[in-house]
Amino acid sequence: MATRVVIDHREAPRHPEKLGRPDNPIQRKPAWIRVKAPNHPVYHETRTLMRENRLVTVCEEAACPNIGECWSQRHATMMIMGETCTRACSFCNVRTGQPGPLDADEPRRVADAVAKLGLRHVVITSVDRDDLADGGAAHFAATIAAIRAAAPETTIEVLTPDFLRKPGAIEIVAQARPDVFNHNLETVPRLYPSIRPGARYYQSLRLLDRVKSIDPTIFTKSGLMVGLGEERMEILQVMDDLRIADVDFLTIGQYLQPTVKHAAIAGFVTPEEFADYAQVARGKGFLLVSATPLTRSSYHADADFAALRDSRAARTAA
Repeated sequence: MATRVVIDHREAPRHPEKLGRPDNPIQRKPAWIRVKAPNHPVYHETRTLMRENRLVTVCEEAACPNIGECWSQRHATMMIMGETCTRACSFCNVRTGQPGPLDADEPRRVADAVAKLGLRHVVITSVDRDDLADGGAAHFAATIAAIRAAAPETTIEVLTPDFLRKPGAIEIVAQARPDVFNHNLETVPRLYPSIRPGARYYQSLRLLDRVKSIDPTIFTKSGLMVGLGEERMEILQVMDDLRIADVDFLTIGQYLQPTVKHAAIAGFVTPEEFADYAQVARGKGFLLVSATPLTRSSYHADADFAALRDSRAARTAA
């Protein structure tokens, strides 16, 4: 059984590979974007469970502002395949480097944690693994299968990499039949060279479209960050592109700069502007929309998916 070494990031530079970037001062956050420090007993129980199962969570690795609220409700987003990414996106707080080998026991440990937490809905994400022939697709499939066996009532959402230049990878994950297949576009096409340089906008759209063609019963989902310098019309165009790909769910949240070495915030989007984006997105046909300053891909994913499932069941019964 492989042992994961947990590094205290307060004692060492988290992103040595980013030290060559120029400093971008971090702006003071507006009042509507501040959150309370986590101090709920259940938060600490969830944290202990993650440590006991030697699991990585995107909640910690991406410095999510909602960790206190989510972990206090026993909701955590598991990050599989290690904590080192082969990409160096300028918005992301996950470290970049050469990842280690996959841990074959990780799917079982993830499934065990899901069962112990009693989750109705779980989100499984990962780092990019460009070093693997299938980008880690088979590991995703194994994790889905393990959760199905350990917690058959739990619905499963995967948030995958783009599987760029990994033939057959999308098919492997889709054929494992997660309930929701999520892949984030992150930003508008114009900003990809500076924000998401290792990715390709149309590859991400193709992935989402391909999942629907493999299994139309799988809900597809994508997310965007705002505050990076995008224009409103660019966001609306991305919405149209996603609907052409038959994407069902959309999340939009404020980009928050992790460190001075990451991309600068171009501006803070107001709650009123988020409400406008949400209204427009619903008008374009998305089944579920979450657009608030603190929205993240997996924020309230369990409650949102349960509400949709209950609504569909009620309509079917009627």
